[in-house]
Amino acid sequence: MAASRTSTTRKFLGRLSLPERNFIADALRTETVGGMLLLLAAVVALLWANIPALRPSYESISHFHLGPAALGLNLSVAHWAADGLLAIFFFVAGVELKRELVAGDLKDPKAAALPVIAAVCGMVMPAVVYVTTNLAGGGSLAGWAVPTATDIAFALAVLAVIGTSLPSALRAFLLTLAVVDDLFAILIIAVFFTGQLNFAALAGAAAGLAVFWLLLRQGVRGWYVYLPLAVVIWGLMYNSGVHATIAGVAMGLMLRCTRREGEETSPGEHIEHVVRPVSAGLAVPLFALFSAGVSVSGGALADVFTRPEPLGVVLGLVLGKMLGIFGGTWLTARFTRASLSEDLTWADVFAVATLGGIGFTVSLLIGELAFEGDATLTDEAKAAVLTGSLIATALASVLLKLRNNHYRRLCEAEERDEDQDGVPDVYEQDDPAYHLRMAEILERKAAEHRRLAALKEAERAGRLAEVPGGAGEENGSRA
Repeated sequence: MAASRTSTTRKFLGRLSLPERNFIADALRTETVGGMLLLLAAVVALLWANIPALRPSYESISHFHLGPAALGLNLSVAHWAADGLLAIFFFVAGVELKRELVAGDLKDPKAAALPVIAAVCGMVMPAVVYVTTNLAGGGSLAGWAVPTATDIAFALAVLAVIGTSLPSALRAFLLTLAVVDDLFAILIIAVFFTGQLNFAALAGAAAGLAVFWLLLRQGVRGWYVYLPLAVVIWGLMYNSGVHATIAGVAMGLMLRCTRREGEETSPGEHIEHVVRPVSAGLAVPLFALFSAGVSVSGGALADVFTRPEPLGVVLGLVLGKMLGIFGGTWLTARFTRASLSEDLTWADVFAVATLGGIGFTVSLLIGELAFEGDATLTDEAKAAVLTGSLIATALASVLLKLRNNHYRRLCEAEERDEDQDGVPDVYEQDDPAYHLRMAEILERKAAEHRRLAALKEAERAGRLAEVPGGAGEENGSRA
């Protein structure tokens, strides 16, 4: 029986497969750069909105309207950033989700259980914390969804800033968890923040999506076909009463993310590779620029910790996310046959769970939707998101720094390539050819060491032979 249990034990947060590791590395590289731009945009927004001489220009630009009024699209700049540019972000999220479902960790139900349960618990607990705080303080329950989302770009930017060498398995766990988190955030937006429906526009958007799907299945190529169609679908979705970003998700999910014979990359991977820099480098930072500009005066900061709505958001992000993600992960391991990788400890999982409390892009968006029409609560929710994210960043930074030397050793082991064939050695331990190559390399090194040893021995023997003769000549000259 013991042998049987051992054979079925699964490791979670263990080493990734090489293709998955390479994909994660490429994805995180772009997300990290985008996260840096996101951090910069947030800082610029806060300065722009809080310097008295500059604040009027920030407000005038944010509220400047443009777009065809006849099509219902005469929107403010801030509105275009939230509903228009974020559709690009959600399109990339849709492609990521599709890839995870058909070729990534979510393809295998057993492997998917961990990030899915962790993500669900990491969204339920912040909502529970928010609701509890506001029931006790007599606040509005409308903002229950604000602290439920994790911002992966911001979290990875924090990792880059604090210089941690987080192992690829933990990074992949964080990324997969964030993908699932995005899925549920999308569902929350679609279900709870859909206004009065315009069924004609909704039918038009559905018809546009059907055409989009048929063109993909027929193998039609060309951005000049899909881009205008995507804009039409987005416009119809916006006018339908369903949040316009749902159009981006729907189109992302339609792309094929599996490779066929002769293809180096699938269409979904190719388009994601093209669009992701636009999303991470332009769309999300511009959204942050026009959403993060809130007052940070002493009174506003005091309100964050004294009024129930913003306090619920802060506690939801810091405590709710931490307890939800860590608790969901621990329960999954406790009641399944999975066990934690030998290289990691539960303290590492706790640190990543704390990092999940960094909510920014989607949290800011949901804050605007939840308190629409109440400018005071909207600004307080935004200030709370920034405050909670900052606290989560500080806690995660301390926890990760404590283990950074251990992470660095793990990363060095993951990257070591002694035979210089372009494949890390840890992925070749079961390959006989690898061991033969290493044997040949070591034999060459051993031969060189033997040659040097013989040379040094000969030099040493020569010096010893010269000493007696030289000493006798010197003594004789003195005599």
